Parts: sequence; C-alpha cells; structure tokens
Amino acid sequence: MDKSDAAWKKVLTPEQYAVLREKATETPFTGKFLHNKADGMYVCAACGATLFSSDTKFDSGSGWPSFYDVVDKGAVTLQRDMSHGMDRVEAVCANCGSHLGHVFNDAYDKPGGQRYCINSIALDFKEKQ
Repeated sequence: MDKSDAAWKKVLTPEQYAVLREKATETPFTGKFLHNKADGMYVCAACGATLFSSDTKFDSGSGWPSFYDVVDKGAVTLQRDMSHGMDRVEAVCANCGSHLGHVFNDAYDKPGGQRYCINSIALDFKEKQ
C-alpha cells in the first residue's frame, strides 16, 4: 500500500497517525481493546488487513493487548528496532507498513513463547457473528 503522509492524515485520527505512521506508543492500560473478551478478529486500523484472532489474545499484565500468534505468518512483518536505546523487535502490518507494537520472547506458557504487544489504537475489531 503506497500512500503519502497527507493521504494517511486524511484517513487516520491524529492519535492513530502518531502510533501507526510515526511509531508512537499509547499509554499503557488505556487502550480500548485491552480488556476485550469478545470472539472475533483484530484488523489493522489503517488498512483493514486481518492480523490477530481473539483465540490467541491473552492478559499479559503489560497494559497493552497481547497475542501469542498472528492469523497468518504473512500478515505481520517483524523488523529490528534500535530506537530509545533498546534492541527490540517491531511488529508492522505487512499490507500497509503501519507500526503495530513490539514482539517479546517472554510468553513462556504460550505456544511459541512470543508475546505480540500491540497498541489498541493500531487495531479495529470485527466481532464474530
């Protein structure tokens, strides 16, 4: 997906733009999907690509929605993030390149051991009918 910054600013709120396009982070424990328990799919707030299933969502205690896997391995791109003096793995929407959050290898009791720590504002939710 190839959109200019001006085009993204027209379709995203300023808060969404800051997280999705400028790699900001929402304040922990404030996101609208942190405590969501409904069945359904989480999609990219920027482009609508399906990213995560409620089946893999869990309460990590981190303050952000956490998932132990993606819907499809091609849905999220992982890339090294050396910002803020840390060495982390950034999770990016493979369809539009939007910043979603980060991946950590600390979900020891989950399949694969990974925790996708995702900003609620980077997601929309499609409830299962």
